[in-house]
Amino acid sequence: MEGNKEWYVLHTYSGYENKVMENIELRKESMGMENNIFRLQVPEEEVTEVNDGVEKKKMVKTFPGYVLIEMIMSDEAWFIVRNTPGVTGFIGSHGAGSKPSPLLPEEVEAILGDTPKRQVVHLDVEVGDYVKITDGAFSDLSGIVEEIDKEHQKLKILLEMFGRQTVAEMEFHQVEKEQV
Repeated sequence: MEGNKEWYVLHTYSGYENKVMENIELRKESMGMENNIFRLQVPEEEVTEVNDGVEKKKMVKTFPGYVLIEMIMSDEAWFIVRNTPGVTGFIGSHGAGSKPSPLLPEEVEAILGDTPKRQVVHLDVEVGDYVKITDGAFSDLSGIVEEIDKEHQKLKILLEMFGRQTVAEMEFHQVEKEQV
């Protein structure tokens, strides 16, 4: 069952992605599979964390527990990869020794293509805290945090404008906690 060079997804023990890549590279060389197993990739993205105004860049795994492998699927290549320590299986395989389905080209592009860099801001606020808006249309206004959405890094802030209370949605990077 010789085929074309395609990308597949391996499931690994979480935290062992780099070790699995290293093990497959060693097995590929020692077993003469350079013509069947080509590239391995742990999908990662660079994020910038801002903590107390200090920016720090770091790499974060996009899909923890998964490794992408570019290979020509053959019985021998499948066996070597599947039986590498730390590999729990191929994604898209129906079990009982069946070969997995490769990723579609657009899936590979979405995973490995240039992804925009993300900025993660650590904002030490709770509902009821006062914050000052530092960016945007409401810049220099202060308000009370009503709601926190950590996943999307947004806050709902109760502001007083023109004698009325208004709720504004702001991103974490647009505010700072007021020292009361």
